[in-house]
Amino acid sequence: MAEQDNNNWQQQTIEKLALSGLKEQQTARRWSTFFKGLAFVYLFSLLILGLGLWGDKGASGPHTALIDINGVIEAGGAVTADSVISSLNDAYESAGTKGIIFRINSPGGSPVQAGIINDEIVRQKKLHPKIPVYGVVEDICASGGYYIAAATDKIYVDKASIVGSIGVLMDGYGFTETMKKVGVERRLLTAGENKAMLDPFSPVNPKHQALAQAMLNEVHEQFKTVVRKGRGARLKETPATFSGLFWSGEQSIKIGLADAYGSAEYVAREVIKQEEIVDYTYQETIADRFAKRLGASMAKAIGVDALTKGISLR
Repeated sequence: MAEQDNNNWQQQTIEKLALSGLKEQQTARRWSTFFKGLAFVYLFSLLILGLGLWGDKGASGPHTALIDINGVIEAGGAVTADSVISSLNDAYESAGTKGIIFRINSPGGSPVQAGIINDEIVRQKKLHPKIPVYGVVEDICASGGYYIAAATDKIYVDKASIVGSIGVLMDGYGFTETMKKVGVERRLLTAGENKAMLDPFSPVNPKHQALAQAMLNEVHEQFKTVVRKGRGARLKETPATFSGLFWSGEQSIKIGLADAYGSAEYVAREVIKQEEIVDYTYQETIADRFAKRLGASMAKAIGVDALTKGISLR
């Protein structure tokens, strides 16, 4: 009898241990499932944020809309026409926007990108005449940066800001003398007499140089027209105005390239009368960065990356 009781006790003990182990395994699986689910939610949230599918830059109450133009203006660069126009559309679509500030800190860049932005600002101003648009210069507003600023209603600067450089350039290098010294011969074949225009490894062709200068002059005239139209009677034009020179903020007011002193906060508070500022500046997402890298890779693959420099408003 005692032996049977002992066997029963051993069997019960084994069953209890097995059941306990099974419960521990079930608990471990539950926690594992919980943490996996938590990790999935976290990663999914990061993905959604990265793709820019959450969040609304607009504000329900009255406010001043801010758009930053910060860096070189160029396709695929820090400032592009697509990103700025997207920001501008967001600002106008918000019912609370009472005024728009372009806060500019740019040395310039592509005349095409700057021109597209200028045209869109002018177009949107006609559609929304009750919403003023101001340019506020921080450190520098030169060339393409000023091309954009010229479309605004008024331009505010700091006394030490750098403003102007209204000109066009096309730069490069010539290596013909170096090639002679090291004994390198240039062998270039083209179909089209102007296909090798401004080739850095060939001597300067006066005809090509004249063609390039004519194109630069044409773009310069377009730039001058935009500035004259944007500034109107405020512009005190002199031979130096469109020579490519630049001036301090203090001097820029005197010659009519700017209107007054003021920061973004000052303009929002004292001019627009809406102290609350909402930043509508386009923020690059993970998807955008991927698209840019893919586009750059494709450009290199088909050999067009050497053509991306072009003419510059810098």
